[in-house]
Amino acid sequence: MIICTSKMEYPLRNQCQRVQKQVMVNGDSERLSLLVNRGNADAVSQQMASHPKYLESFLRTQHYILHMDGPLPLPYRHYIAIMAAARYHCDYLVYLHSAQFLRVGGEPQWLQGLEAAPPRLRLLDHINKVLAHQPWLTSCSHIQTLLKAGEQCWSLAELVQAVVILAHCHSLCSFVFGCNTDADFVPLSSKSPNGTPPTFCPFDAANGNANVPQSLATPSEHITRRRSLDSSCDMMCLKERIQKSQEERETQTLQQTDMEEEKEMICFADASRFITDPDFCYQEFARKEEDHFQVFRVQDYSWEDHGFSLVNRLYSDIGHLLDDRFRSVARLPPLHSTDMKRAIWNYIHCALGIRYDDYDYGEVNQLLERDLKLYIKAVACFPDSTKTPVCPLRWTPLKTSERIHINLLIMEARLQAELLYALRAITHLIVKFSYQTSWLSKVMCNYC
Repeated sequence: MIICTSKMEYPLRNQCQRVQKQVMVNGDSERLSLLVNRGNADAVSQQMASHPKYLESFLRTQHYILHMDGPLPLPYRHYIAIMAAARYHCDYLVYLHSAQFLRVGGEPQWLQGLEAAPPRLRLLDHINKVLAHQPWLTSCSHIQTLLKAGEQCWSLAELVQAVVILAHCHSLCSFVFGCNTDADFVPLSSKSPNGTPPTFCPFDAANGNANVPQSLATPSEHITRRRSLDSSCDMMCLKERIQKSQEERETQTLQQTDMEEEKEMICFADASRFITDPDFCYQEFARKEEDHFQVFRVQDYSWEDHGFSLVNRLYSDIGHLLDDRFRSVARLPPLHSTDMKRAIWNYIHCALGIRYDDYDYGEVNQLLERDLKLYIKAVACFPDSTKTPVCPLRWTPLKTSERIHINLLIMEARLQAELLYALRAITHLIVKFSYQTSWLSKVMCNYC
């Protein structure tokens, strides 16, 4: 199990090393602390900042899948992230990725809803909802459908990157709701909840760009900044008075533009526009009357022995980055005991149909109180339900630091579970295709 792994070492390749340098945080986390204290990090990063080593790994992976080299164009990546976040009605992530989508040149019309997106993106809708709510239903037929969709077909490399983005955003929704980040989010504001514009990239901040770009500031901020600088020099003050009328005209123009953009963002935050089949949701994996789903046994397909090598081969270096995330969460200070961390991880996987033959599940009931189990299951399996008053989330007596730690475990366990289901389906399809190709070659040889 990855939570207990200590000896898996993989050499980082050139591109992965380049990402590591670009999103590197000093050993004493000075730059990271500076970014968070200045408010230049997004709300999620601020929550994770109590675990700087983990945050470094998280930002590095997120930057890689959304901004670095890969088979998918940048607008596609953010649109896929919107689709993933929308399944859980996570307005916070839908809004931020909508802004990022426009920032990288995405078509604004696509944000009117899923029906306005290209057919290739709409084809991802089914596997998106399955991975989000019932990942055990993922099969090689889902993968085959996408790979054989005629002119709209996906390449295997594109599909793997899309699956990684979906799993990343689904699991991030759990963290957002678990830490209550989404509760205080007001999408109609021209700024994000943390004082940074919606188009400010937190990954740029992690790269050392701790200044909000001037072009992204509101008109009033432009004027305030200019006046505070101009006041230090009489000549500049004179220049300001000379240009006052021109600035007023520019301000009016910028204000009108901001009002138009704000109206557009009202639509961007409406997650329901990107959802089909809203009634499809999480169900208990093991129901007595419907116990026909086969349990996913890690001994047959694991991240270490199968998932890592496959995803790294199809999407260069992402395996290293994901594995580093799993290691980072495993190295967090123990929650009372290492056994408790393992119990949380295995309990989440069990709720998603994944089991370990070498684990005594009696430890789960011994180490985790009932309210804590309710909290973990709610955040891991149906995080959007935490918006409702009947959710046991608020009843669990957890300190802030403990809640963040548990939410990180939930997020990473959830991420690995989705990846295992998707990668296993891809593996089965590859094996099936290889067998058919081999059989056909033999037949042709015998015929000749």
